[in-house]
Amino acid sequence: MLRRLALTAAVSAAALSALPATAHASTPPTTPIDRLTVTVTGMGAEGDGTYRLNCHPAGGTHPQAKEACARLDEISVYGRDLFAPVPPGTMCTMQYGGPATARITGTWHGRPVNATYDRSNGCEIGRWNALVPVLPATSA
Repeated sequence: MLRRLALTAAVSAAALSALPATAHASTPPTTPIDRLTVTVTGMGAEGDGTYRLNCHPAGGTHPQAKEACARLDEISVYGRDLFAPVPPGTMCTMQYGGPATARITGTWHGRPVNATYDRSNGCEIGRWNALVPVLPATSA
């Protein structure tokens, strides 16, 4: 029994020493974990465009990357899809918020994102406004 225990310990030590040094390193990844592409149309020259938003760390071509990442972190709740569409059958005000539309694709918290936004009724306006400054603020 003692011999088997010594053999197991020796094999374990040999296996661990064979691991590359990088397996033990705790350096953060060099590429952002959360990457989104935000495409906006119908806002006019000041808001239309396609922007990359990288978070953790904040960066990309988004004009307010740091603030946008902070907003997403603020409203993220474990187990809830913050990019989910308005549930079917939801009662929404018949309010029109303008022609702006947006699409967000990429990865957030390790999950794929493919969401569309518009301002066609009160629910959609609220959904859009919840993501400002990820999506641009509108005057309508």
